[in-house]
Amino acid sequence: MLSNTLNTNEIRNSAGTEVEFQSLIIDGRTRTFAQISETPALPHRLTISHSESGKGIKAVRRSMVRFDKSVISGVDATTVVTPYAYIVLGAPIGAITTYAEVTNVLAELLSFVSTQGGSTLLYDGTGNGAAALLTGGL
Repeated sequence: MLSNTLNTNEIRNSAGTEVEFQSLIIDGRTRTFAQISETPALPHRLTISHSESGKGIKAVRRSMVRFDKSVISGVDATTVVTPYAYIVLGAPIGAITTYAEVTNVLAELLSFVSTQGGSTLLYDGTGNGAAALLTGGL
């Protein structure tokens, strides 16, 4: 289980600056965190949720991590907009004995989005996957 405060190098922005979050709500299998330094009019949220479907060998857990950040529009200084990003992981929990291959597909996705290449993984959103997401490219 996550701690109530995420503040020890757990979350960083594209510049590498630590972003700290505090637990706000736990509702069933969903937990929401708020950025500690956010202003009330511009919420910055982290949401983690889980759901399960199917039974027996067909059981699947769907887990989501999502960030939403309200900011003032760069075009209209009176409009608040909310960019968001999320990742969903589908784990066929009824038909696996370890998380090895689930871990592999997650690592592949994260490395495709996070790094420009080489042996060092950078969490700066400069990877080919990030470029495709940011620009709408294929």
